[in-house]
Amino acid sequence: MFQSIYYEDYVVGDVRETYGRTITEADIVLHAGQTGDFYPHHMDAEWCRTQDFGRRIAHGTLIFSIGVGMTAQAVNPQAMSYGYDRLRFVKPVFIGDTIRARVTVKEKKDHPKRPAQGIVTELVEVLNQRGETVLACEHLLLVNKR
Repeated sequence: MFQSIYYEDYVVGDVRETYGRTITEADIVLHAGQTGDFYPHHMDAEWCRTQDFGRRIAHGTLIFSIGVGMTAQAVNPQAMSYGYDRLRFVKPVFIGDTIRARVTVKEKKDHPKRPAQGIVTELVEVLNQRGETVLACEHLLLVNKR
């Protein structure tokens, strides 16, 4: 679905949330294969029993990828991703956890070199099934003005 949302249409404080998605062992194994990250934290159940969390954890980059992917609900031809800032892995995500994303429009500002565009900063929070924040970052959008 396409939905044109211009810079002027974004309202600081607006919030949207996604549906949930359960993290599976297959997610972790596929991500390890795609990235080459086979660290024991993700792949070795026996070793993990000796560590603080006591079990395997999902890759932070996996949770970031899925969380951000869940926020892509409509194509906005007036905007494009300008990058991400302040990425933090706040809590571990385990196999069987269900995550969802909450996006809050945090800030709007004019682009310093492109008067026809502005920068919209969205706070992206990935939450687990208990409502705990497991990941947080800021998504910067480059958005056309009317």
